[in-house]
Amino acid sequence: MILQGLVEYYDRKAADPDSALAPGGFEWKEIPFILELAADGKLVQIIDTREFQAKKLIAKRFLVPQAVKKKSGVAANLFWDTAEYVLGFDLKGKPERAISQRAAFVERIASLESIQQDVGMRALLAFLNDPESVNSIEAKFPTQYRELFEINPVISFRLVGEVNLVCQRADVMATLRDDSSAGEANGFCLVRGKEDVIERLHSSIKGVWGAQSSGANIVSFNLDAFNSFGKAQGANAPVGKQAAFAYSTALNHLLRRDSRQRIQVGDASTVFWSRDQCPLETDLLALFGESPKDDPDQGSHAVANLYSSIKNGVYAADDRDNRFYVLGLAPNAARISVRFFHSGTVKEIAHNIKTHFDDLEIERASFDLPHLSIFRLLTSIAAQGKADNIPPNLSGDFARAILAASPYPATLLQAAVRRIRAEHDINYQRAALLKAVINRQTRFQPSNDKELTVSLDLTNNNAGYRLGRLFAVLERAQERANPSLNATIRDRFYGAASSTPVAVFSNLMKLKNHHIAKLENRGEAVNLERLIGEIMDGITDFPTHLPLADQGRFAVGYYHQRQSFYNKSTTTE
Repeated sequence: MILQGLVEYYDRKAADPDSALAPGGFEWKEIPFILELAADGKLVQIIDTREFQAKKLIAKRFLVPQAVKKKSGVAANLFWDTAEYVLGFDLKGKPERAISQRAAFVERIASLESIQQDVGMRALLAFLNDPESVNSIEAKFPTQYRELFEINPVISFRLVGEVNLVCQRADVMATLRDDSSAGEANGFCLVRGKEDVIERLHSSIKGVWGAQSSGANIVSFNLDAFNSFGKAQGANAPVGKQAAFAYSTALNHLLRRDSRQRIQVGDASTVFWSRDQCPLETDLLALFGESPKDDPDQGSHAVANLYSSIKNGVYAADDRDNRFYVLGLAPNAARISVRFFHSGTVKEIAHNIKTHFDDLEIERASFDLPHLSIFRLLTSIAAQGKADNIPPNLSGDFARAILAASPYPATLLQAAVRRIRAEHDINYQRAALLKAVINRQTRFQPSNDKELTVSLDLTNNNAGYRLGRLFAVLERAQERANPSLNATIRDRFYGAASSTPVAVFSNLMKLKNHHIAKLENRGEAVNLERLIGEIMDGITDFPTHLPLADQGRFAVGYYHQRQSFYNKSTTTE
């Protein structure tokens, strides 16, 4: 299903003349250095294509022949490779290997006999066959020569005065396209459902956060233990050459650095696409990703547009069978593991995302962002607020629950409660997350408990919620009685109050009398006493222990009550 969805996406994008997807047999590759040659093969200059982007040197991308599958032996790419292959640099103290690498690079180009008369090919072969060509680089460009030797960058060629590389010349590209489609069908492709040349080794997937920079495999059979029925490598899961190229090119395109169809969800590099073009394909990044610094309200605008789009039927107007796919990939040694995969119609996905934001809606301060990204929610419950401390499977389970409108993972509630007890901080993000998780549990596991509301609910008689409100009022009394106090009862007693109320609330109620007696404003003292009485009216006795869900309700009740103290009271007749 994953590979079929990616192949469908490639077929759609390949049919678009403005698409940036590589044609058959090619790929987009960052080429840091280009050697410009004269028509006679003499080196004219060395072009450095790198530019600073976000404090990093990023090379320009060029369309080049698809990379070969690198092994422990010698395997050269066509028309481009590292300085070891292109110039024969001995960087590992193995001169024989360096000679073999350059010979393999030259041999691959020389094997294209049908285009030997192309001007670019003649210049390139003249340079490669000249024994003094490498020495001329050191003599004419000593500084760049040292840099090439030190960093071993990827290098390619072009004629002086031209924009395209030699491998991008019309005759060269036509020949390479024909070669990539050559071959006699020898099996049945499980993706396209027809006879094709079965691909033995699939192309590497690059851009997955935490995986090898050279790429990793999503389909791989590299040990005998993985083989069956005497079949080797790709024959165990037969995928045709065309389909293998299509899915790997599409996935690399979605994972590229500047992709608008990729977000990072915990350790999962998450990409999304639709079979047919639709607005959600580009809107999802703004909905779930972090807003850029120059436009912090981007996410909020995207959520507002989502609501209006669903209300006005923009997503519903799409064909009902237009599939939308979301794929989360995580590194796993030399392979890539599928952290989660979800597919559904565009209308279903849009509705489920709207439900997610409805569940998160909670009263907040005016300066808090109404839009909370997945990253912001997960880091709010991670130790030290670091993404590295997010449990590996939690991000995938969370994203899957959002897209399928299913209950959020139970570990999400545990992590949020644990982080609040450790830090004694019930902030907007944590309160919103707790409300959403508890409401989903209540919805899918019917009980007598009410769903938590957006703001303070005076009719909610759940013990955890009421005790959370009571704790907030007791803290308020302490703060008003001692304005210069550095630590409140929340810093000392929150953990025990939210888990074993009977152990602390009796003492806190006695302490409350002392605090209220110190208040100079007697009207405020009367109001606090009245509020405590109203809350206690729904509590018959302090429980010995609160279940985990009620500990979450305790936090939300505390948050709601604290927020109500800052709201302007309204007088009604």
